[in-house]
Amino acid sequence: MREVVLDTETTGLDPAEGHRIVEVACLELVNHLPTGQSFQTYVNPEREMPEDASAVHGITSEQLASMPKFAAIVEPLLAFLGEAPLVIHNADFDIGFLNAELARLGREPLPRERAIDTLVLARRKFPGAQASLDALCRRFEIDTSARSYHGALVDCDLLSKVYLELIGGRQARLELAGAGVAAAGTIGRARPFRPPRPHAPSTDELAAHAQMVARLKGALWRE
Repeated sequence: MREVVLDTETTGLDPAEGHRIVEVACLELVNHLPTGQSFQTYVNPEREMPEDASAVHGITSEQLASMPKFAAIVEPLLAFLGEAPLVIHNADFDIGFLNAELARLGREPLPRERAIDTLVLARRKFPGAQASLDALCRRFEIDTSARSYHGALVDCDLLSKVYLELIGGRQARLELAGAGVAAAGTIGRARPFRPPRPHAPSTDELAAHAQMVARLKGALWRE
């Protein structure tokens, strides 16, 4: 089963106010585990970067000036996404920004129902608890020391680990990491057929049991 973890960084909080995507990243999962395949690119937002947004992700207008515009990266992005479900933390935010960018190009929007929202999963599993990505990493003891700023690809990697924990842990389906282990011949290899052993008592055993019961007072076996 193929899924894609997705995250974006933006110039602000609302595409309706003219804010744009400045980074988009995706990480491929198969059977809920990363395959090592990823997609990441910075995007020229065609506007200035506000200081408060830059303070979150560390991306500046100067860094983005030479980056491709969204129109130049839309085809490889959609090709990587394919038809896979999208694992996103706070899906309304990222889907909203992506669909705003797609609308500018006259492209079809991404259906909201494609998204598996880990924010919703976390709130269902831990009602009343903090459900930010940072809070969930602390809950599941996931190392975030490599991240100094919010970066889309780094956050995808963290989210893939959080998602695995939310759906049941590192060995969610007790398959020991899939069929590859069985193919290696260490676990799940074919075993020779052995007929079942008889467990009915023999005549001598029945006689010995009857003698033992006869010596008991008030034995239930005789009632």
